[in-house]
Amino acid sequence: MSAVHYDSYTDARTHLKDLLDAAEKGHVATVRRDTSTAAVIDSERLRRFLTATTTACAQAVPEADGWSLFLPGHPVAADGSSFDEAVAEMITALREYATDWQERLLDSPQHRDNWGLVQLIELSDDSQLREWLVGTPE
Repeated sequence: MSAVHYDSYTDARTHLKDLLDAAEKGHVATVRRDTSTAAVIDSERLRRFLTATTTACAQAVPEADGWSLFLPGHPVAADGSSFDEAVAEMITALREYATDWQERLLDSPQHRDNWGLVQLIELSDDSQLREWLVGTPE
């Protein structure tokens, strides 16, 4: 099997198994609808790609009563009484940001380019986000 391209939603629905099989194997798989084309990508393959290309660069700052974590260039930060607590709070803050982005921020000029970060958050479990943030699994 090689790349698969379907020129309509109906055609893609008729060949859904082929479309999903191609995506799972890493082949190019697209569906055209009106004037736009959507790519169908295996979620774990996309998550791994985003992990590799979306640099966390999390900054940890020790404070008198704990730790603060922030992502330079992103509107997400968290605090905790310990480093691990700050990381857990950051994961919660990332999930809240992803929800806010999907509900109301995606069209905002300051946030629209964060779609890759949001995809990474949504496709990752907490352990995977922790590893992405600090470089070590839980």
